[in-house]
Amino acid sequence: MTNTYVHGIGMTKFGKLESSLKELLLEACAEALNDAGRPKVDAVFVGNFMGGSISNQEILGAIVANDLGLGYIPSTKVEGACASGGIAFRQGIIGILSGEYDTVLVAGVEKMKHATTSDVTQAINAAMDTTTTEKNAGLTFPGFFGVLANRYFYEAGASKEHLARVALKNRENGVNNPLAQFPKPTTLEEIMEARMITDPLGLFDCSPMTDGAAAVVISRKKSPVHVRASSQVSGPTKMQDAENLLSIPAIGKSGRLAYEKAGVGPEDIDVIEIHDCFSMTEIIATEELGFFNRLEGWKAVEQGRTKVSGDKPVNTSGGLLSRGHPIGATGIAQIYQLVRQLRGNAANQVANNPRLALAQNLGGTGSYSTVHILERV
Repeated sequence: MTNTYVHGIGMTKFGKLESSLKELLLEACAEALNDAGRPKVDAVFVGNFMGGSISNQEILGAIVANDLGLGYIPSTKVEGACASGGIAFRQGIIGILSGEYDTVLVAGVEKMKHATTSDVTQAINAAMDTTTTEKNAGLTFPGFFGVLANRYFYEAGASKEHLARVALKNRENGVNNPLAQFPKPTTLEEIMEARMITDPLGLFDCSPMTDGAAAVVISRKKSPVHVRASSQVSGPTKMQDAENLLSIPAIGKSGRLAYEKAGVGPEDIDVIEIHDCFSMTEIIATEELGFFNRLEGWKAVEQGRTKVSGDKPVNTSGGLLSRGHPIGATGIAQIYQLVRQLRGNAANQVANNPRLALAQNLGGTGSYSTVHILERV
Protein backbone atom coordinates (compact mmCIF):
# COMPACT_ATOMS: atom_id res chain seq x y z
CA MET A 1 0.00 0.00 0.00
CA THR A 2 1.02 3.63 -0.45
CA ASN A 3 0.72 6.65 1.81
CA THR A 4 -0.70 8.68 -1.08
CA TYR A 5 -4.17 10.19 -1.38
CA VAL A 6 -6.06 12.06 -4.11
CA HIS A 7 -7.09 15.59 -3.13
CA GLY A 8 -8.13 17.22 -6.38
CA ILE A 9 -9.03 16.38 -9.98
CA GLY A 10 -9.55 18.40 -13.13
CA MET A 11 -10.28 17.65 -16.76
CA THR A 12 -11.10 19.51 -19.96
CA LYS A 13 -13.63 18.34 -22.47
CA PHE A 14 -12.10 15.92 -24.97
CA GLY A 15 -12.47 16.29 -28.73
CA LYS A 16 -11.53 18.85 -31.37
CA LEU A 17 -10.79 21.95 -29.32
CA GLU A 18 -9.73 25.48 -30.17
CA SER A 19 -7.49 25.82 -27.10
CA SER A 20 -3.74 25.35 -27.48
CA LEU A 21 -1.73 22.55 -25.87
CA LYS A 22 -0.63 24.97 -23.14
CA GLU A 23 -4.13 26.32 -22.54
CA LEU A 24 -5.60 22.83 -22.17
CA LEU A 25 -2.87 21.82 -19.72
CA LEU A 26 -3.29 24.92 -17.57
CA GLU A 27 -7.09 24.60 -17.55
CA ALA A 28 -7.03 21.04 -16.19
CA CYS A 29 -4.30 21.85 -13.66
CA ALA A 30 -6.09 24.93 -12.35
CA GLU A 31 -9.30 22.92 -11.88
CA ALA A 32 -7.47 20.17 -9.99
CA LEU A 33 -5.72 22.71 -7.73
CA ASN A 34 -9.00 24.47 -6.98
CA ASP A 35 -10.68 21.14 -6.25
CA ALA A 36 -7.86 20.37 -3.79
CA GLY A 37 -8.23 23.74 -2.04
CA ARG A 38 -5.13 25.37 -3.60
CA PRO A 39 -2.47 23.51 -1.56
CA LYS A 40 1.24 24.23 -1.66
CA VAL A 41 2.66 22.02 -4.43
CA ASP A 42 6.14 20.53 -4.11
CA ALA A 43 6.57 19.11 -7.63
CA VAL A 44 4.90 18.80 -11.03
CA PHE A 45 4.86 15.79 -13.39
CA VAL A 46 3.31 16.09 -16.86
CA GLY A 47 2.58 13.15 -19.15
CA ASN A 48 2.89 14.03 -22.85
CA PHE A 49 3.93 12.11 -25.95
CA MET A 50 3.99 14.35 -29.01
CA GLY A 51 4.02 17.97 -27.82
CA GLY A 52 7.41 18.50 -29.41
CA SER A 53 6.79 16.63 -32.65
CA ILE A 54 3.42 18.08 -33.68
CA SER A 55 2.90 21.15 -31.45
CA ASN A 56 6.53 22.33 -31.25
CA GLN A 57 6.14 22.71 -27.48
CA GLU A 58 8.18 21.07 -24.77
CA ILE A 59 9.07 22.30 -21.19
CA LEU A 60 5.48 21.56 -20.15
CA GLY A 61 6.29 20.97 -16.48
CA ALA A 62 8.04 24.33 -16.17
CA ILE A 63 5.14 26.04 -17.96
CA VAL A 64 2.70 24.69 -15.36
CA ALA A 65 4.89 25.71 -12.43
CA ASN A 66 5.52 29.19 -13.82
CA ASP A 67 2.12 30.11 -15.24
CA LEU A 68 0.18 28.84 -12.23
CA GLY A 69 2.52 30.58 -9.78
CA LEU A 70 3.66 27.40 -8.04
CA GLY A 71 7.13 28.78 -7.35
CA TYR A 72 10.63 27.45 -7.93
CA ILE A 73 9.79 23.76 -7.68
CA PRO A 74 10.99 20.70 -9.63
CA SER A 75 8.96 19.82 -12.70
CA THR A 76 9.28 16.95 -15.16
CA LYS A 77 7.75 15.89 -18.44
CA VAL A 78 7.20 12.12 -18.66
CA GLU A 79 7.03 10.17 -21.95
CA GLY A 80 5.87 6.58 -22.19
CA ALA A 81 3.88 6.57 -25.42
CA CYS A 82 0.17 6.07 -24.64
CA ALA A 83 1.07 5.25 -21.01
CA SER A 84 2.66 8.68 -20.46
CA GLY A 85 -0.13 9.77 -18.10
CA GLY A 86 -0.09 6.60 -16.02
CA ILE A 87 3.70 6.73 -15.69
CA ALA A 88 3.56 10.41 -14.69
CA PHE A 89 1.02 9.52 -12.00
CA ARG A 90 3.29 6.77 -10.74
CA GLN A 91 6.30 9.11 -10.67
CA GLY A 92 4.33 11.51 -8.50
CA ILE A 93 3.46 8.67 -6.13
CA ILE A 94 7.10 7.56 -5.96
CA GLY A 95 8.12 11.13 -5.11
CA ILE A 96 5.73 11.10 -2.16
CA LEU A 97 6.74 7.58 -1.07
CA SER A 98 10.39 8.62 -1.08
CA GLY A 99 9.68 11.38 1.41
CA GLU A 100 10.91 14.05 -1.01
CA TYR A 101 7.48 15.63 -1.55
CA ASP A 102 4.29 16.10 0.45
CA THR A 103 2.01 17.24 -2.37
CA VAL A 104 2.38 16.72 -6.13
CA LEU A 105 0.46 17.96 -9.15
CA VAL A 106 0.28 15.37 -11.95
CA ALA A 107 -1.18 16.16 -15.35
CA GLY A 108 -1.45 14.76 -18.86
CA VAL A 109 -2.10 16.57 -22.11
CA GLU A 110 -2.12 16.12 -25.88
CA LYS A 111 -3.12 18.31 -28.82
CA MET A 112 -3.69 16.24 -31.97
CA LYS A 113 -6.65 17.49 -34.01
CA HIS A 114 -4.83 20.48 -35.51
CA ALA A 115 -2.37 18.22 -37.34
CA THR A 116 -2.90 16.11 -40.45
CA THR A 117 -3.73 12.43 -40.06
CA SER A 118 -0.45 11.49 -41.74
CA ASP A 119 1.59 13.67 -39.36
CA VAL A 120 -0.19 12.26 -36.30
CA THR A 121 0.20 8.70 -37.61
CA GLN A 122 3.92 9.25 -38.11
CA ALA A 123 4.24 10.65 -34.58
CA ILE A 124 2.25 7.76 -33.08
CA ASN A 125 4.39 5.22 -34.93
CA ALA A 126 7.36 6.42 -32.87
CA ALA A 127 5.78 4.33 -30.11
CA MET A 128 6.99 1.24 -32.02
CA ASP A 129 10.54 -0.01 -32.36
CA THR A 130 11.14 1.78 -35.67
CA THR A 131 14.22 -0.30 -36.55
CA THR A 132 12.34 -3.58 -36.88
CA THR A 133 11.52 -5.54 -40.01
CA GLU A 134 7.82 -5.57 -39.13
CA LYS A 135 7.72 -1.77 -38.86
CA ASN A 136 9.59 -1.37 -42.15
CA ALA A 137 7.14 -3.82 -43.72
CA GLY A 138 4.31 -1.41 -42.89
CA LEU A 139 2.91 -2.64 -39.57
CA THR A 140 0.77 -0.01 -37.84
CA PHE A 141 -1.07 -0.07 -34.52
CA PRO A 142 -4.44 -0.89 -36.14
CA GLY A 143 -2.62 -3.60 -38.09
CA PHE A 144 -1.13 -5.09 -34.93
CA PHE A 145 -4.43 -5.24 -33.05
CA GLY A 146 -6.22 -6.41 -36.19
CA VAL A 147 -3.90 -9.42 -36.29
CA LEU A 148 -4.69 -10.08 -32.62
CA ALA A 149 -8.42 -9.85 -33.30
CA ASN A 150 -8.34 -12.34 -36.17
CA ARG A 151 -6.28 -14.78 -34.13
CA TYR A 152 -8.64 -14.33 -31.18
CA PHE A 153 -11.64 -15.10 -33.38
CA TYR A 154 -9.90 -18.29 -34.53
CA GLU A 155 -8.95 -19.53 -31.06
CA ALA A 156 -11.88 -18.30 -28.95
CA GLY A 157 -14.83 -18.56 -31.32
CA ALA A 158 -15.67 -14.87 -30.98
CA SER A 159 -16.75 -12.68 -33.90
CA LYS A 160 -16.69 -9.11 -35.12
CA GLU A 161 -20.05 -8.61 -33.39
CA HIS A 162 -18.35 -8.99 -30.00
CA LEU A 163 -15.92 -6.21 -30.88
CA ALA A 164 -18.90 -4.13 -31.98
CA ARG A 165 -20.58 -4.76 -28.63
CA VAL A 166 -17.50 -3.38 -26.83
CA ALA A 167 -17.61 -0.29 -29.02
CA LEU A 168 -21.38 0.09 -28.50
CA LYS A 169 -21.09 -0.23 -24.72
CA ASN A 170 -18.38 2.42 -24.60
CA ARG A 171 -20.28 4.73 -26.95
CA GLU A 172 -23.36 4.42 -24.71
CA ASN A 173 -21.20 5.38 -21.73
CA GLY A 174 -19.63 8.26 -23.63
CA VAL A 175 -23.04 9.71 -24.54
CA ASN A 176 -23.71 10.20 -20.82
CA ASN A 177 -20.29 11.77 -20.13
CA PRO A 178 -20.36 15.55 -20.78
CA LEU A 179 -16.56 15.61 -21.21
CA ALA A 180 -16.43 12.79 -23.78
CA GLN A 181 -15.50 13.32 -27.42
CA PHE A 182 -18.53 11.50 -28.87
CA PRO A 183 -21.92 12.56 -27.47
CA LYS A 184 -23.89 11.05 -30.35
CA PRO A 185 -25.55 7.64 -29.83
CA THR A 186 -25.12 4.86 -32.34
CA THR A 187 -26.39 1.35 -33.03
CA LEU A 188 -24.83 -2.07 -33.31
CA GLU A 189 -25.71 -2.10 -37.02
CA GLU A 190 -23.95 1.20 -37.66
CA ILE A 191 -20.83 -0.06 -35.90
CA MET A 192 -20.84 -3.34 -37.81
CA GLU A 193 -21.26 -1.57 -41.16
CA ALA A 194 -18.78 1.24 -40.55
CA ARG A 195 -15.78 1.87 -42.79
CA MET A 196 -13.11 -0.79 -42.36
CA ILE A 197 -9.77 0.45 -41.01
CA THR A 198 -7.96 -2.89 -40.99
CA ASP A 199 -9.80 -6.20 -41.07
CA PRO A 200 -11.65 -6.85 -38.78
CA LEU A 201 -11.39 -3.44 -37.06
CA GLY A 202 -13.86 -0.83 -38.28
CA LEU A 203 -14.00 2.88 -37.54
CA PHE A 204 -15.76 2.44 -34.18
CA ASP A 205 -13.24 -0.19 -33.07
CA CYS A 206 -10.36 2.32 -33.12
CA SER A 207 -9.71 5.15 -30.68
CA PRO A 208 -9.75 8.61 -32.27
CA MET A 209 -7.34 11.52 -32.49
CA THR A 210 -8.22 13.83 -29.60
CA ASP A 211 -7.34 17.10 -27.87
CA GLY A 212 -7.59 17.25 -24.10
CA ALA A 213 -5.97 17.38 -20.68
CA ALA A 214 -6.53 16.01 -17.19
CA ALA A 215 -4.86 16.62 -13.83
CA VAL A 216 -4.72 15.20 -10.31
CA VAL A 217 -3.39 16.56 -7.02
CA ILE A 218 -1.98 13.85 -4.75
CA SER A 219 -0.58 14.17 -1.23
CA ARG A 220 0.61 12.23 1.78
CA LYS A 221 -2.14 14.05 3.70
CA LYS A 222 -5.20 11.86 4.04
CA SER A 223 -8.36 12.22 1.96
CA PRO A 224 -11.36 9.99 1.15
CA VAL A 225 -9.56 8.47 -1.89
CA HIS A 226 -6.43 6.41 -1.18
CA VAL A 227 -3.99 5.20 -3.83
CA ARG A 228 -3.74 1.65 -2.56
CA ALA A 229 -1.25 0.34 -5.16
CA SER A 230 0.86 1.48 -8.10
CA SER A 231 2.73 -0.75 -10.54
CA GLN A 232 4.54 -0.47 -13.84
CA VAL A 233 5.97 -3.16 -16.13
CA SER A 234 7.70 -3.14 -19.51
CA GLY A 235 7.02 -5.78 -22.16
CA PRO A 236 8.02 -6.90 -25.66
CA THR A 237 8.40 -4.08 -28.18
CA LYS A 238 8.02 -6.26 -31.28
CA MET A 239 5.29 -8.61 -32.46
CA GLN A 240 7.94 -11.17 -33.43
CA ASP A 241 9.03 -11.37 -29.77
CA ALA A 242 5.57 -12.31 -28.51
CA GLU A 243 5.37 -15.80 -27.04
CA ASN A 244 1.58 -15.75 -27.47
CA LEU A 245 -0.19 -13.27 -29.77
CA LEU A 246 -3.23 -13.31 -27.51
CA SER A 247 -1.30 -12.19 -24.46
CA ILE A 248 0.00 -8.71 -23.64
CA PRO A 249 2.31 -9.75 -20.79
CA ALA A 250 2.92 -6.25 -19.43
CA ILE A 251 -0.79 -5.88 -18.65
CA GLY A 252 -1.01 -9.18 -16.79
CA LYS A 253 2.24 -8.71 -14.88
CA SER A 254 1.46 -5.13 -13.86
CA GLY A 255 -1.98 -6.24 -12.73
CA ARG A 256 -0.67 -9.09 -10.61
CA LEU A 257 1.95 -6.82 -9.07
CA ALA A 258 -0.69 -4.22 -8.18
CA TYR A 259 -2.98 -6.86 -6.65
CA GLU A 260 -0.08 -8.15 -4.56
CA LYS A 261 0.80 -4.67 -3.33
CA ALA A 262 -2.82 -3.85 -2.52
CA GLY A 263 -3.56 -7.19 -0.89
CA VAL A 264 -6.63 -7.71 -3.09
CA GLY A 265 -7.62 -9.75 -6.14
CA PRO A 266 -9.58 -9.07 -9.33
CA GLU A 267 -12.71 -10.33 -7.61
CA ASP A 268 -12.51 -7.35 -5.21
CA ILE A 269 -12.46 -4.61 -7.86
CA ASP A 270 -15.76 -2.73 -8.24
CA VAL A 271 -15.15 -0.44 -11.23
CA ILE A 272 -12.48 -0.43 -13.94
CA GLU A 273 -10.95 1.89 -16.52
CA ILE A 274 -9.00 -0.06 -19.16
CA HIS A 275 -6.84 1.13 -22.05
CA ASP A 276 -9.21 0.29 -24.92
CA CYS A 277 -7.13 1.78 -27.73
CA PHE A 278 -8.99 -0.79 -29.84
CA SER A 279 -12.08 -2.82 -28.97
CA MET A 280 -9.96 -5.97 -29.10
CA THR A 281 -7.56 -4.54 -26.55
CA GLU A 282 -10.32 -4.15 -23.97
CA ILE A 283 -11.27 -7.82 -24.22
CA ILE A 284 -7.66 -9.03 -23.94
CA ALA A 285 -6.95 -6.66 -21.04
CA THR A 286 -9.95 -7.91 -19.03
CA GLU A 287 -8.52 -11.41 -19.36
CA GLU A 288 -4.95 -10.37 -18.55
CA LEU A 289 -6.15 -8.59 -15.41
CA GLY A 290 -7.96 -11.72 -14.23
CA PHE A 291 -11.52 -10.46 -14.46
CA PHE A 292 -12.41 -13.25 -16.89
CA ASN A 293 -10.80 -16.51 -17.99
CA ARG A 294 -8.49 -16.64 -21.00
CA LEU A 295 -10.39 -16.62 -24.30
CA GLU A 296 -13.67 -15.91 -22.46
CA GLY A 297 -13.67 -12.11 -22.24
CA TRP A 298 -15.97 -12.00 -25.28
CA LYS A 299 -18.52 -14.08 -23.40
CA ALA A 300 -18.56 -11.49 -20.59
CA VAL A 301 -19.23 -8.79 -23.19
CA GLU A 302 -22.05 -10.87 -24.67
CA GLN A 303 -23.55 -11.36 -21.20
CA GLY A 304 -23.42 -7.63 -20.38
CA ARG A 305 -21.04 -8.12 -17.47
CA THR A 306 -18.84 -5.14 -18.45
CA LYS A 307 -21.73 -2.67 -18.70
CA VAL A 308 -22.36 -0.04 -16.00
CA SER A 309 -25.04 -2.38 -14.61
CA GLY A 310 -22.77 -5.46 -14.79
CA ASP A 311 -20.67 -7.06 -12.08
CA LYS A 312 -17.42 -5.77 -13.66
CA PRO A 313 -18.22 -2.35 -15.15
CA VAL A 314 -15.46 -1.37 -17.59
CA ASN A 315 -14.83 2.11 -19.00
CA THR A 316 -17.80 3.92 -17.49
CA SER A 317 -16.22 7.10 -18.88
CA GLY A 318 -16.65 5.82 -22.43
CA GLY A 319 -13.03 4.70 -22.55
CA LEU A 320 -10.54 5.68 -25.22
CA LEU A 321 -13.01 4.61 -27.89
CA SER A 322 -15.64 7.19 -26.92
CA ARG A 323 -14.28 9.51 -24.23
CA GLY A 324 -11.32 10.01 -26.59
CA HIS A 325 -7.59 9.37 -26.53
CA PRO A 326 -5.41 12.48 -26.16
CA ILE A 327 -2.40 10.27 -25.66
CA GLY A 328 -0.56 11.96 -22.77
CA ALA A 329 -3.81 12.71 -20.94
CA THR A 330 -5.43 9.27 -21.13
CA GLY A 331 -3.88 7.73 -18.01
CA ILE A 332 -4.86 10.75 -15.89
CA ALA A 333 -8.37 10.84 -17.38
CA GLN A 334 -8.81 7.26 -16.16
CA ILE A 335 -7.88 8.35 -12.63
CA TYR A 336 -10.26 11.32 -12.91
CA GLN A 337 -13.18 9.01 -13.76
CA LEU A 338 -12.40 6.54 -11.00
CA VAL A 339 -12.06 9.25 -8.35
CA ARG A 340 -15.49 10.52 -9.42
CA GLN A 341 -16.83 6.96 -9.11
CA LEU A 342 -15.41 6.61 -5.60
CA ARG A 343 -16.78 10.02 -4.66
CA GLY A 344 -20.20 8.93 -5.93
CA ASN A 345 -20.67 11.66 -8.56
CA ALA A 346 -19.38 10.13 -11.80
CA ALA A 347 -20.87 10.09 -15.25
CA ASN A 348 -22.49 6.64 -15.41
CA GLN A 349 -22.18 6.20 -11.65
CA VAL A 350 -22.20 2.53 -10.72
CA ALA A 351 -24.49 1.30 -7.95
CA ASN A 352 -23.67 0.03 -4.47
CA ASN A 353 -21.02 2.59 -3.46
CA PRO A 354 -17.88 1.20 -5.17
CA ARG A 355 -14.92 0.85 -2.81
CA LEU A 356 -12.07 -0.38 -5.04
CA ALA A 357 -11.27 0.89 -8.52
CA LEU A 358 -8.57 -0.11 -11.03
CA ALA A 359 -6.97 1.88 -13.86
CA GLN A 360 -4.79 0.20 -16.50
CA ASN A 361 -2.83 2.34 -18.99
CA LEU A 362 -0.97 0.79 -21.95
CA GLY A 363 1.93 2.12 -24.01
CA GLY A 364 2.83 0.92 -27.50
CA THR A 365 1.77 -2.59 -28.45
CA GLY A 366 2.59 -3.73 -24.91
CA SER A 367 5.86 -1.90 -24.24
CA TYR A 368 4.54 -0.34 -21.03
CA SER A 369 1.65 -0.97 -18.69
CA THR A 370 0.74 0.78 -15.47
CA VAL A 371 -1.94 -0.35 -13.04
CA HIS A 372 -3.26 1.74 -10.17
CA ILE A 373 -5.75 0.62 -7.56
CA LEU A 374 -7.73 3.33 -5.75
CA GLU A 375 -9.76 2.86 -2.58
CA ARG A 376 -12.60 4.81 -1.02
CA VAL A 377 -11.77 5.28 2.67
